[in-house]
Amino acid sequence: MAALNVSVVSADQEVWSGEAAMVVAKTVEGEIGILPGHEPMLAILAGGEVRVTLDGGEKLTANAEEGFLSVQQNSVQIVASRAALV
Repeated sequence: MAALNVSVVSADQEVWSGEAAMVVAKTVEGEIGILPGHEPMLAILAGGEVRVTLDGGEKLTANAEEGFLSVQQNSVQIVASRAALV
């Protein structure tokens, strides 16, 4: 199974990047789950948790404030005004 290349960045630093099996984030239209092969999209990120499930099942959580989420060709970019790992 293909993996997602995920990058979570804030205005001043890269918070986390790596490969993942799934990403769940809160957008202004509701929570969204992203798996490999997801259609390209751009969404406005609402403040809240970004949950990343790694290939081995380990979970990683970041708190992120407003920003945006972009998905394209198994790549997920999350850019927030502020973000930090929990």
